[in-house]
Amino acid sequence: MVETKVPSKEKRGFYVKMRLLHAKNGRVQEKSCFFKYYKWFLWLSLSLYLFSSYFITNNNPPNKPTPLTKTHVSNAKTILASRALFESTNASHLQESTDDQGLLKDLKIFVYELPPKYNTDWLSNERCTKHLFASEVAIHRALSNSDVRTFDPYEAHFFFVPVYVSCNFSTINGFPAIGHARTLISSAIQLISSEYPFWNRTQGFDHVFVASHDYGACFHAMEDVAVADGIPGFLKNSIILQTFGVKYRHPCQEVENVLIPPYIPPESVRTTLENFPVNGRRNIFVFFRGKMEVHPKNISGRFYSKRVRTVIWRKFNNDRRFYLRRHRFAGYQSEIVRSVFCLCPLGWAPWSPRLVESVVLGCVPVIIADGIRLPFASAVNWAEISLTVAERDVGNLGTILEHVAATNLSTIQKNLWDQRNRRALLFNNLVQEGDATWQVLLALAGKMDRSHDSSSRGSRVSI
Repeated sequence: MVETKVPSKEKRGFYVKMRLLHAKNGRVQEKSCFFKYYKWFLWLSLSLYLFSSYFITNNNPPNKPTPLTKTHVSNAKTILASRALFESTNASHLQESTDDQGLLKDLKIFVYELPPKYNTDWLSNERCTKHLFASEVAIHRALSNSDVRTFDPYEAHFFFVPVYVSCNFSTINGFPAIGHARTLISSAIQLISSEYPFWNRTQGFDHVFVASHDYGACFHAMEDVAVADGIPGFLKNSIILQTFGVKYRHPCQEVENVLIPPYIPPESVRTTLENFPVNGRRNIFVFFRGKMEVHPKNISGRFYSKRVRTVIWRKFNNDRRFYLRRHRFAGYQSEIVRSVFCLCPLGWAPWSPRLVESVVLGCVPVIIADGIRLPFASAVNWAEISLTVAERDVGNLGTILEHVAATNLSTIQKNLWDQRNRRALLFNNLVQEGDATWQVLLALAGKMDRSHDSSSRGSRVSI
């Protein structure tokens, strides 16, 4: 919703002093009869103008709520309350932006220059900059060109270690294998700790890594194996930027972490929205395209999506309200932007790139992943823009979504289409105010207590 700013009422007033003097022989002539009536006519006109201006201003506010249709009458209070909250949030955006800039003003991050075998060598594969794990590349690029970057490591609050592990994975029996990540990161740590003094002085307490995989720094796509392996000891003191997050205790998030969204190329979103406006016609009621096995077990005997996707397929495949597709389609974003509800069920891990795709393309995300923790909760009010359905209730999706459509769908969409949500979930090569890397920097600014003591920075060690 675009808010129209109402300027504060300017003080209106005229100080009218009319005095016709005609000096003749040193005396003031008497005012003419014509002038007397003219004066009263002027004052009457001015009074009418001020009265009508006040009346119009106070009885026709620019943000007057639009009339509710009969379908929304029962939910009128909720809609008005939500609209008031939305408008209040927009009004305070400038202040929030100023506050954020203040937090980032003094933040300094040192980016290690590692040999290309740890990162840029992998960029020869175009996929490495575009797939759902590519935030490791995007964050590195954004930080390298950011104002928060410092080339003086002694003034740095944090140290970013750019190791790309997602570009370099093989596939075993259909599963992504990233077991090499431990060895590669361990090698990078040995290198920086031998050439720089900063890792050793805090044991990596102020060092930042990206783990944009299914189970974060556990570096395995299968939860049971990830939990068994755990987070490697050499990372347990550091800060991990990870896509994995749950609200309950889990071995793969028992480390200082910042929850980040999966990567969606911003240029693909821009191209889609140029052809299909976010508030355009939506003729698909419920949408999902992706892996949806009819049989709940895969070749390794593990249950995929905890059977949730299988239930969806079996229950709603022949339901005309549901547009379900199991095969990949390069232009599937054109389907999302024409959909009202987009299903975001768990896969191997709770999170999914559909969370981001749905929000940035204006489709209400229906999150089906018990206990999931969502990224950037301070910037994206997930409760206002999405629906959460328990895994056990997935068989009732049709009834649930019909009820929402008949009650408060318009309110959810209005909140969802606020462009700040889109901005906060997309990574750019250059940091933009409010974007995903900006949110990462704000999170790091809130962890300044992990920075090496400023007094210790005074004693410089030669490198």
